[in-house]
Amino acid sequence: MATLRLGDIAPDFTAQTTEGEINFHEYLGDGWGVLFSHPADFTPVCTTELGAVAIYTDQFAERNVKVMAISVDGIESHHGWIKDINETQKTVVNYPIIADEDRKIADLYDMIHPKANATGTVRSVFVIAPDKTIKLMITYPASTGRNFDEIIRVIDSLQLTAYHKVATPANWNHGDEVVISPSISSEDAKGIFTKGFKEVKPYLRLTPQPNID
Repeated sequence: MATLRLGDIAPDFTAQTTEGEINFHEYLGDGWGVLFSHPADFTPVCTTELGAVAIYTDQFAERNVKVMAISVDGIESHHGWIKDINETQKTVVNYPIIADEDRKIADLYDMIHPKANATGTVRSVFVIAPDKTIKLMITYPASTGRNFDEIIRVIDSLQLTAYHKVATPANWNHGDEVVISPSISSEDAKGIFTKGFKEVKPYLRLTPQPNID
């Protein structure tokens, strides 16, 4: 199996989920997507994570992002676990969870790392653009829960930089200054970035975030 890399087309699949049979690319449609794996149902860290994603539903929706979770447990297990998630995390899981008992999708996305866990998936995150290319991959160990504020932050950066000729600097958050792409000359930048910019170095030019009025 070839290793997935940034810019690759996210492998398509059809799977049984807690919301019925779903084709992944059709589910994403013309929007963005997040596919994330968890090691096992009825485990403490995963319970908090899937609850957090449900709580962040509006934030994902505002960014035209659909989410889908996956583990190697079955549908019946997923449905039973969702009740616990809803109860303990004070939310309602309203996105599909894939049942990948044969591990075909986990293998397709290289979510099983035998030296970490021989049977379960690690905590993988894939952010997928509307053209179905992979824009972000993060892998966490089973013992470390994900920071979904960071995932939202990265999606903001990916969407901003996809449509504007900028990059986001270290520790950037929505609303902060951004970096003008080095491929843009300072002369051209004057016409493109109408809010102005400051030149710290010829290669380091900061401008207000362009998609905020």
